[in-house]
Amino acid sequence: MLQDPLTLYKLIVLYMLNRVTFALTAAQISDFVLTKEYTTFLTLQQVISELTDAGMISTNTIRNRTHLSITEEGKETLHFFENRVSDAIKADIDDYLRENEFTMRNEVSVLGDYYKSTSGDFEAHLVAKERGIKLIDLTLSVPTEELAASICDNWQKKNQDVYQYLVSQLF
Repeated sequence: MLQDPLTLYKLIVLYMLNRVTFALTAAQISDFVLTKEYTTFLTLQQVISELTDAGMISTNTIRNRTHLSITEEGKETLHFFENRVSDAIKADIDDYLRENEFTMRNEVSVLGDYYKSTSGDFEAHLVAKERGIKLIDLTLSVPTEELAASICDNWQKKNQDVYQYLVSQLF
């Protein structure tokens, strides 16, 4: 057993990020850690903050969702200390990722964000990726922030339909 529980929690986060080929959101990691009751929400936030400050993970925030990725330094650290994570915890993580991979990948592969343009309108920037490759990258200019926010929210639900429609109309 590790003397410092924070070290174990950091290794759990690094192990999770290293086991996937896409970024995970802080909420996805929280879901696993809190469901398994490994630690509390506040402790997990401290762990993520310390990993970020140490350069072991990188963060990217899009519309209140923080996407986390492991850095090369994080991979090196995990390589040296991975043996300190028990096989049971690794199995829990691997099972969770296997059971939820499709949903988790879809959550972070479909991005919608908006911003105010220099013209005064709002632009909704919509992206859908598959295996790191952009399938669609679309920017719509709309007159109000509410409309831009609505477009981004609906993009999460209807991106596949929009993509199929565009492909059928353009090919």
